Amino acid sequence: LGSTFHSKHTTPEKFFIEACDEGADAVLAIDRVSNEMTLTGKKDVPPSAVTRPICGIMGTIRLVAGMYLIVITRKRNVGSLLGHAVWKAVDFDVISYKKTVLHLSEIQSQENKTFLSMINNVLTTDGFYFCTDYDLTHTLQRLANTSPDFQEMSLLERADQRFVWNGNLLRELAAQPELHKFALPVVHGFIVMKPCRINGKIFEWILISRRSCFRAGVRYYLRGIDSEGHAANFVETEQIVLYEGAKASFIQTRGSMPFYWSQRPNLKYKPKPIISKTTNHMDGFQRHFDSQLLIYGKQTILNLVNQKGSEKPLEQAFAKMVSGMNNGMLNYIAFDFHKECSAMRWDRLQILVDDVAETQEEYGYFMVNSEGKTVAQQKGVFRSNCMDCLDRTNVIQSLLARRSLQSQLQRMGVLNVGQRIEEQAEFEKIYKNAWADNANACAVQYAGTGALKTDFTRTGKRTRWGLLMDGWNSMIRYYKNNFSDGFRQDSIDLFLGNFAVDESDGPTPLRVQKDWKFLTLPIIMLVAFSMCIVCLLMAGDTWTETLAYVTFWGAASAITATIILFNGQDFVDAPKLVHKEKLD
Repeated sequence: LGSTFHSKHTTPEKFFIEACDEGADAVLAIDRVSNEMTLTGKKDVPPSAVTRPICGIMGTIRLVAGMYLIVITRKRNVGSLLGHAVWKAVDFDVISYKKTVLHLSEIQSQENKTFLSMINNVLTTDGFYFCTDYDLTHTLQRLANTSPDFQEMSLLERADQRFVWNGNLLRELAAQPELHKFALPVVHGFIVMKPCRINGKIFEWILISRRSCFRAGVRYYLRGIDSEGHAANFVETEQIVLYEGAKASFIQTRGSMPFYWSQRPNLKYKPKPIISKTTNHMDGFQRHFDSQLLIYGKQTILNLVNQKGSEKPLEQAFAKMVSGMNNGMLNYIAFDFHKECSAMRWDRLQILVDDVAETQEEYGYFMVNSEGKTVAQQKGVFRSNCMDCLDRTNVIQSLLARRSLQSQLQRMGVLNVGQRIEEQAEFEKIYKNAWADNANACAVQYAGTGALKTDFTRTGKRTRWGLLMDGWNSMIRYYKNNFSDGFRQDSIDLFLGNFAVDESDGPTPLRVQKDWKFLTLPIIMLVAFSMCIVCLLMAGDTWTETLAYVTFWGAASAITATIILFNGQDFVDAPKLVHKEKLD
C-alpha cells in the first residue's frame, strides 16, 4: 500500500476498495448481501459507484443489524521513521453493509445503536497509529533479529499480535492471504518524533508507546492478570535516537501487578484492592514472566506502590511471588514513591535511579552504528508498575530513559565528554514535554483523563498549580470510574472481540433491568436532603419544632446515603458484556 489515499466505491450491492500503488489493479470487493470478500480489478467497478477517498481499512465487525465496515477517513502525519511515513488515524467511518435497519425490532434497533456508540467510543479515544510500509508493532531490536522470510510476509502476518488493536476487526481479511495488502495493523498508544539539536548536531528523537490489546480495558475494572498471564494496562515504551545513519533504542515495559487482584468501583474515592483467595496465583504469575523473559531477557521489577495502607498487601504478595519463582533472571525492587517523595521532595527519585544504575549498565540498549553494524543489544528491561501504572510509573520511566539517552548520545558523538543532557535546556524542554504527553495519552486510554504529576515531568519541579490540576483530574477520574467506565469497558471488549454479537436474534446482555433500589434510593436521598435544607431555611414556630424536622430529614438522608454507599458496587456503571464477574 502506498502512502497516498485508497478510494472506496459504493454501490447498493457492493463496496469496492481500491489500492493506491502506481499501476496496481487490485480492488477489494465486499458483497453487502453475502458478506463475501474477493479480489477483483478496476474494470469491475461500475461507473455508477459512489466514490470517496479513504486512508485505509480498520476492519469489519458484526453488530445486531449485521456487518459493518470500519474505514479510516482522515490521517495526520506524525513524522518519518527510517524513511517510512508514520500516520495517526484521526477520523473513522462505520458503514453498514445493510442499507436500512427496518428488519430490526424497536429494541434491537436500540441495542444496535448502543453497540455502534461503543465502537465509536473506542475510535474516538486518541492514539491510533499506522504505517503502510513499516512494522510499527516491533522494536528496532526485534526487527534487526528477524529471518529473511520475515520480510516476505505481509505486515499483518509479521506483526506482534500483542499490539495489533484491529486484529479482531481484520479477522475476515486475515483468513484470505490474497487480501492481506488491504489489511493495515493499527497500534494504540502514543508516538512522538522530534528533530533535535545539541552542539549544532541534528538528530531525531522518537518515543513510541504500544498498548497491549490482551487484557485491555479501564482502570479499576481491569487489574492484575488473566489466566493466560496477560497483565492489565501493559504498555511497551521504546525510545529511539537516529543520527547520521546510526540508530539506538531503549525499551521499558509497564503493566499491572501480575497476579489475581481486583479493585471494583463502589462509589468510594479509592476502592480497596482485594487479592483473590480462591485462585492459584503462581500459575498466571509464572506464565506472565516466562513470556516476558522470552521476549525481553532479564527483568528488573520496579514496584512503586505504597508500603503502608491498602496497597501494602499487594507489595508483599508481589515480593513473595518473585522469591517463590526463584529465577535469577528476575530482580525485584520496591520503592515507596509517595513516602520517598512526600512533601514535594522529588529530588529523592535520584536515589532509585542511582540504585539501579549498575543494572541499567548491564541491560544496556540496542545500537547500530552508521556502517549498519549492530554494536549493542539490550539484554533486559525494567518493568515498572504502581497501582494504575500511570503517574508514578511514567515519572520513573522518563528518568531511566534519560540515563540511557545520555550514554547513546555520547557514543554517537552528539554529546561531548563531560556534557550532561540536563544542561541542554532546549532539548531538555522537548524531552520533558514529550514524556508528559506520553503519560497523558496512556492515562486517557486507561483512566479516562489526563495523567497526574505531569508538572514534575514537564518542569522537573512539583508546583502548587500542578497539585490543583491533579485535584481536578482526580475528580473527573472519580466520576468516570464510577459512572461511565462500565460502558467504556464494554466498548473495548466489543472492539477487541472479547464479546461477539452473534447472528441469532436472541437478546444481548444489554437487556439488564436495574433493580428498583437504583432509582428509589437516590431519589429518597435527594428529597430528604432538600427537605432538610428547606426546614433549615423556613424555620418552624419554635426552634424545637425546626430541630425535630431537621433531625428527621437529616437522619433520613444520612440513612439512605449509608445504604447506597454500603451497596456501592450495585450503583456504579458496571460492564455488562464480559467483565461482569464480581470477584470474591
